Amino acid sequence: MADFPQPIPGLVIRYSYLWKREADAGQIEGQQHRPCAIVVAAVQEEGEWVVTVAPITRQRPKNPDQAIALSGATRRRLGLGNQPNWIMATEVNSFYWPGPDLRPTAKGQYAYGELPAVVFEALRQKILAAGELANVVSRDE
Repeated sequence: MADFPQPIPGLVIRYSYLWKREADAGQIEGQQHRPCAIVVAAVQEEGEWVVTVAPITRQRPKNPDQAIALSGATRRRLGLGNQPNWIMATEVNSFYWPGPDLRPTAKGQYAYGELPAVVFEALRQKILAAGELANVVSRDE
């Protein structure tokens, strides 16, 4: 099994993401392992990393202003396939790294690769613009 990568903003990991609607319904486990982009990675005073991730989905967003579409070249480089993918900017999960919900990719690694800097900056701007609309699900089990 591969080692856990250093959690850095822009890294795309495989994670059992828990949607806000699932958490609101009382679920504590994500229903699907999916690619997620690390948005923030910070070391706490205790030396533990707290990581915040945004989900990547194949489902077209109802409001395109709330997501970043990944280009075909980025999807191929990350190994996400040919279908369209979007990074959702309106909700995130926060957890202690690496946590029990990190999953290996088909290649046995925990990360697909990094987002291009321009894509990460666009995501960061959309999350900041969402402000209080961004839904945070804390998964610090």
